[in-house]
Amino acid sequence: MSDTIASPSTRRLAREQGVDIDALARKLGRTTISAEDISGSARPAASAGDTSYWDVDHSQYGPVTKEPMSRFAQVASKNLAAAQALIPAVTHHERADVSAIEALRKSWKAEAQARGVKLTALAFHVAALSRALRAFPRFNASLTPDGEDLVLKDYVHIGIAVDTPHGLMVPVIRDADRKGLWQIGAEIADLAGRAQARKVRQDEMGGASMTITNLGGIGGTAFTPIVNPPEVAILGITRTETVTHWDGDTPRPVPMVPLDLSYDHRVINGADAARFMTHYAGLIADPRNMLV
Repeated sequence: MSDTIASPSTRRLAREQGVDIDALARKLGRTTISAEDISGSARPAASAGDTSYWDVDHSQYGPVTKEPMSRFAQVASKNLAAAQALIPAVTHHERADVSAIEALRKSWKAEAQARGVKLTALAFHVAALSRALRAFPRFNASLTPDGEDLVLKDYVHIGIAVDTPHGLMVPVIRDADRKGLWQIGAEIADLAGRAQARKVRQDEMGGASMTITNLGGIGGTAFTPIVNPPEVAILGITRTETVTHWDGDTPRPVPMVPLDLSYDHRVINGADAARFMTHYAGLIADPRNMLV
């Protein structure tokens, strides 16, 4: 005699679907079984990467159209899904004073025009990040696939995420720590322009120490970028905002850029991330430290 409590209709459904109602009750740790339990047990649980349970006929709810995903977008989708599923990521939020950077850009405007280089704030971020990675080598590393070793890199390459009509591309500025602001600014413009035209070569992508994803030209106050493996961290930037800073009893408006560092917690702990971002914000606040 079964000790499982279930309605006659539930028992009939279990017989029709070949479900052992007592075994199901033991598996669920319950004594009461409903029809929903029977229906759920008849379908195998979805595993990581299994999206068969998303297979829905959306047209039954209203008009729809289909837009094919490009091959580039399909590859990126699989990589991002795997990264999100496998990496225990944490995001550290920070802000940095960009008063000095904006003053420098303004004072160098004539020189920038003479050089034919648009010196954006992003160039300063690339320079600052390259120096921060030298100061904190654990951030300039990659885990081996088995997770047993950390590969420390004696080079600094910075990936720049570029939003294009055909998907996100990440060309790389090689040896950024050995380059000045003008050269970095010129390379950013060149790579971003060629990315839009799909003219970035394969050897100009991959192998980054860390990636910067910059939404500052669009908006936002913060976000949580996904770590781009095999990198162990990614830096997000959003739109600069004016923040009131109190200098004693005197309020002073200060332009601050929001920064979001997502990192792999298997390699980096919270205290390390905080120290890294404090150092980084210091470089941004006083860019003289990265001009020497």
